[in-house]
Amino acid sequence: MNTRLLSLDVFRGFTIAAMLLVNNPGSWSHLYGPLGHAPWHGWTFTDWIFPFFVFISGMAMPISLGRRAALGDDKLKLLAQTARRAFTIIAIGLLLNWIPSFSLAELRIPGVLQRLGLCTLLAAPIVLWWGWRGQLAWALGLMALYSAIQLGVPVPDAQGVWHTGSLRPGEDVGAWLDRWLMEGHLWRQSKTWDPEGLLSTLPAVASQLLGVLAGQWLLSRREPGEKARWFMVSGLACLWIGQVLDAWLMPINKNLWTPSYVFAMAGWAQLVFACCYWLLDAMPLPLVRARMAVLAKPLLVFGMNALFIFAFSGLVAKLLASVKPDGQTSLKALIYAPIQQLGLAPVNASLLYALAFLGAMYGVAWFMWKKQWFVKV
Repeated sequence: MNTRLLSLDVFRGFTIAAMLLVNNPGSWSHLYGPLGHAPWHGWTFTDWIFPFFVFISGMAMPISLGRRAALGDDKLKLLAQTARRAFTIIAIGLLLNWIPSFSLAELRIPGVLQRLGLCTLLAAPIVLWWGWRGQLAWALGLMALYSAIQLGVPVPDAQGVWHTGSLRPGEDVGAWLDRWLMEGHLWRQSKTWDPEGLLSTLPAVASQLLGVLAGQWLLSRREPGEKARWFMVSGLACLWIGQVLDAWLMPINKNLWTPSYVFAMAGWAQLVFACCYWLLDAMPLPLVRARMAVLAKPLLVFGMNALFIFAFSGLVAKLLASVKPDGQTSLKALIYAPIQQLGLAPVNASLLYALAFLGAMYGVAWFMWKKQWFVKV
């Protein structure tokens, strides 16, 4: 594997495109069910996206970091480089959260990029100093530790009422820890808990390590077709484990990032990637492979600058919502108003705005791809 995997870039592009679609509706009050998160327990298409990012980040680690270590690069130097990258990602996330209020007192400390950076930072030494068995043990151990803490440690909720093992909003150990350490700096919609809180970073690292194991399998000397088949088998097995844990341990829950959620989303990630890998890299028919590559090119364009497009789209969305040319109406409302006047159902008008936003971001990604501008962190 001396060249980039087309399927991994396309999978990354699919994930960023889906993220842009679900993050930018015309109205949060008018959404198709799959384009919104599950209210609490359970999952929707939208709940695929963030764990896919984490899983993909894990898949890339053995292909880059692990391979360089195997070739003799100094592990401490590699760890330092990875730490710098992780802290840069965290800093970008904090900066985006700081806009547009520019108030440190109201700054939300957790976030999507912050979690991605923390997972990379914590997973890196495990990738560098442990083999696949150790990585699997770490993933299972982190989920076991998280489960023991969540189900066995008594904590008070925001009103001072004590709970043991409660998984209701704001009553779990993770919510208590976040309030204790970051009160006033949590997700403003909830205030008493945060979907990217500190404690749930433990199972999120496990998600990344499962991605690392998938990356290890990609590096193996097996035939591409065999790799694709075993990705399907492993994906179905993870889905089954997720359903068992959902019934016997903790429900599938994105906000808590429960072990059942870890396995269920790792299962879906492997199934989606297996399809990409088979069609784009493992298909034994070259003409079909070439045709699939042409069809997947828009996703490839997104995937080559995924982190930049995610951060840039977040900045644009914040500016559209906060800039008010007349002092009253935001730019987003001005753009959305003509779409609302088309006579579409509210959910379709909201979706059309999201698709238009996605198209605009694709234009940016395509221009960067055409110019061969690839932003690395």
